Amino acid sequence: MASVSTHYDTHLGPVYSWMLGDPTAADQRAVADIESLELQVIPQGIAVDLGAGTGLHSLLLARRGYLVTAIDSCEALLDELRARSAGLPITAVKGDLLAFPQIVPGAIDVILCMGDTLTHLPDLRSVEVLFAAVAASLAGGGTFASTFRDYSRAAEGTSRFIPVRSDADRILTCFLEYFADRVMVHDLLHERIDGHWRLRVSAYPKLRLGTAWVTERLQEQGLQVRTGARPNGMVQVIATKL
Repeated sequence: MASVSTHYDTHLGPVYSWMLGDPTAADQRAVADIESLELQVIPQGIAVDLGAGTGLHSLLLARRGYLVTAIDSCEALLDELRARSAGLPITAVKGDLLAFPQIVPGAIDVILCMGDTLTHLPDLRSVEVLFAAVAASLAGGGTFASTFRDYSRAAEGTSRFIPVRSDADRILTCFLEYFADRVMVHDLLHERIDGHWRLRVSAYPKLRLGTAWVTERLQEQGLQVRTGARPNGMVQVIATKL
């Protein structure tokens, strides 16, 4: 079993952009994510994108006038973000998500944690620590938004096998293995190299977060919370500091 950072550095990071599929469709999904937040227009507002990856959401926030700090543990993904963000007010930082208050001190207008990043934290206590830091860091009227998969109910049988993407030279399949508080994600990557198919397998743990639990923990921090559904089985949680 690999850690989350090792799994992305050695296994998913090199194929992550391919995994997202058609770039135009991926950009459109990100636009829909941002529009669903109904953010106020804040010229030179401060935004933090936790688990920013290649920067789909960071780029959109920057184009809306935000000064964005994009934090991720995978340098390869951040390099892609940097290449795409030339001329935009985005600072890409390799770091621990829980350390964001030290990376961006002061009041923050928007904090994002999208694309199942929340389940990558090591334990439930780390999620609670993150939420406390979010509540302390948000400016009045500020927004925290997260999308994640609700793993509280275990998938069964063949529904545990998820075809992620395939083309003539690459096939990525995911298999989920459930435990009490975690789900083990096995990523099976077949690649055609020099005319021969080769299989690489890596597995890493995700937290079995539930929508109700996440909502309650955010409300305990004094945040106003609303939830909804996003494409690809994602749950959306939006929390506002009044």
